[in-house]
Amino acid sequence: MSTPDPLLLLLPLFLFLASQASYAQLRNQTSDFPWVASENRTLVSNNSVFAAGFLPTNSTDRFIFSVYYEGISIRQVIWSVNDDSPVNGSSSLNITASGELRLGEIQFPGAPTSSSNSTHLLQLTDGGELRFGNWRSFLHPTDTIVPGQDINGTTLTVRGGAFRFDGKKLLFNGSYDAESSYYSNDNAFLSFDDTGKVQQENGASLITSDYGDKVQRRLKLDDNGNLRIYSFNQNISQWIVVWQAIPELCRIKGTCGPNSICMYGDNYDTTVCDCPPGYRRNSGTGDEQCSRKISNLRESKFLQLDYVNFSGASGQGNQWSMVALNFTSCKAGCLNNPDCVGFGYKFDGQGYCVFVKQLFYGIWSPANEAAFFLRVDSLESDQTNFTGLTSILETTCPVRVSLPLPPEESKSTTRNIAIISTLFAAELISGVAFFWAFLRKYVKYRDMARTFGLEFLPAGGPKRFSYAELKTATNDFSTTNVVGKGGFGDVYKGVLTDHRIVAVKCLKNVAGGDNEFWAEVTIIARMHHLNLVRLWGFCAEKGQRILVYEYVPNGSLDKFLFHSGKVDYTNGEQDLEDSKLLDRKPILDWGIRYRIALGVARAIAYLHEECLEWVLHCDIKPENILLGADFCPKISDFGLSKLRKKEDMVSYSRMRGTRGYMAPEWVKSDHITPKADVYSFGMVLLEMVTGVRNFDIQGSKMDSEDWYFPRWAFDKVYKEMNIEDILDNQIKRSYDSRLHEEMITRMVKTAMWCLQDRPEMRPSMGKVAKMLEGTVEMIEPQKPTIFFLGDE
Repeated sequence: MSTPDPLLLLLPLFLFLASQASYAQLRNQTSDFPWVASENRTLVSNNSVFAAGFLPTNSTDRFIFSVYYEGISIRQVIWSVNDDSPVNGSSSLNITASGELRLGEIQFPGAPTSSSNSTHLLQLTDGGELRFGNWRSFLHPTDTIVPGQDINGTTLTVRGGAFRFDGKKLLFNGSYDAESSYYSNDNAFLSFDDTGKVQQENGASLITSDYGDKVQRRLKLDDNGNLRIYSFNQNISQWIVVWQAIPELCRIKGTCGPNSICMYGDNYDTTVCDCPPGYRRNSGTGDEQCSRKISNLRESKFLQLDYVNFSGASGQGNQWSMVALNFTSCKAGCLNNPDCVGFGYKFDGQGYCVFVKQLFYGIWSPANEAAFFLRVDSLESDQTNFTGLTSILETTCPVRVSLPLPPEESKSTTRNIAIISTLFAAELISGVAFFWAFLRKYVKYRDMARTFGLEFLPAGGPKRFSYAELKTATNDFSTTNVVGKGGFGDVYKGVLTDHRIVAVKCLKNVAGGDNEFWAEVTIIARMHHLNLVRLWGFCAEKGQRILVYEYVPNGSLDKFLFHSGKVDYTNGEQDLEDSKLLDRKPILDWGIRYRIALGVARAIAYLHEECLEWVLHCDIKPENILLGADFCPKISDFGLSKLRKKEDMVSYSRMRGTRGYMAPEWVKSDHITPKADVYSFGMVLLEMVTGVRNFDIQGSKMDSEDWYFPRWAFDKVYKEMNIEDILDNQIKRSYDSRLHEEMITRMVKTAMWCLQDRPEMRPSMGKVAKMLEGTVEMIEPQKPTIFFLGDE
């Protein structure tokens, strides 16, 4: 019997390995065509980060050729050929006789070809780019950009083409309106790297909330029209949003259909499409489209919708405007035009009146200053459910007061009335005469003072306003225009003749004459810093002392931190009807709170260390920190102590400020230094982390007289080692230890150093700013105490 040939014994093994090779992962490149969709074959990059191949859809035997992230639990597509046209399992990726790469009858974007004489290689780079000859997939993106991919000159488009991003603008192309923009950046996006930075053409850059972490990222135009950057969190195995162009989804055009109003659900990440009164949802078209209940208007009436705006679509003559003398003329303009379905009107005396032909892009937001008046049939029984605070507070129980009839007059009563009236008339005439004489002399001396230049101010000084100008701007200092009250006086919102919106502060108990007041105001006006409220001018006449500041639209920080009637998010549920949507302010996330804290620290450091005139604020608290439209913080009421009368100014031996924010040295009558402002800032910084007032006892069994807010926070963080116990419940769910722990720990540690009992133990405000920036090393702080409370 002959011995078998060893090669014949190994032949079955070779055939088995050859049959399995077509189903193995191909590394970096392949020339094996045709590539059938039903084959279990993928092309993997050398670094094993990306893969290319046919992915099955939800439908049976349907596939999409895609490039996607490999090796993670959630497979995320970054590029595809036939996203809108899945192919069956028998379809194949093939190369035609002319060298063109095609998927069945579907042509690749850009028609990739290679020379017929060369080897037909399909390559996948480590950066996720598919290459065939001179063709590059990065030159034809779909809806996603990955780190290292050039953005300049490319366009992202979602499936169906309703939304696209051209590098500068987000555009909506609805079936009922011309293409229009809802997000615009002056500088085009150029590139995107794996640290979370987007480079712009002017040299500036956008960064993500987890900037610096080397994680898998992608920039995607979502199907809902929002442009977002996602990072893959390995701890929770999820893609999380770390930057987005539109924080409020209702600002995206097309979120809700025609005749609908977009509102927010439990938070700004969810939306609800509601029909206005007099309208109902169309059957079979979804919840986002509505139509009028009574289509033919015989007699019209208007329903007032507060905080609602329908004037988002200006194309194709959908809206037009006029300068209305009053509300009646604006209403008449709509009634006289049969195409008008409603109008927007502002009750600010500026004549704002906008008519709307079709109800596109309806949005409810407390930021809408105009009220919208919806035109419906006079027989419509629906009542408006979009009401503001004024309507809620209207009195519904009138009080009738009746007086008894007077007794019949006698002749003596008539005589007495005649005598009194004569004497009163004589005194009135004499008073008018004396007042006229005084007024003539006053005008004479005032004109003389102006002639000799007594009103001259140094170059670059603030503008001087007349009392009449400010009276007109504030509607005669109407109480409806009051936007703030404080120890230095009331603040009114006003509109100047050049249409600038200003904040007008009427000072109380101001010291010195006109020259002294002008000198002090000039010094304050020369304090220029990004995080200080700008002083534009002043008024000093008729015994009045008034300062004119820039108007900061978002109000003070306390309105955002300490919401009245907070919703408890720890229970996991929330009743939308009880959340008081009309009274809610947007919730500040951790990144915004950190930027606010850093801006305030830099501004106080400027007042303490960089001004030519040394300034001690003495009243740092959330009510004196204002927030601009982009939530840039601005400190108010700085330098006003120089303008108070001597008897009203508080000496170093007397307390000054707000209880709860005053440093211990005010109580102990010690010498007051800039470290008093450092203590106040530390208390504010701790409140920004916890979201509660420093005098609100937080779940402690300690008596109220022994309660001390910083000591409670110190014990939670440094004794119990659980920083999450002190976090604001409103955004506690968004806390991610990997993303936020370092930033919040730095804020808490800085606050603890600022709240030391002895002033010499506290850092200067310049060092506080660097501690928040993370540019100086911080050691563990000592436990904050107050001299009259013993430590445990």
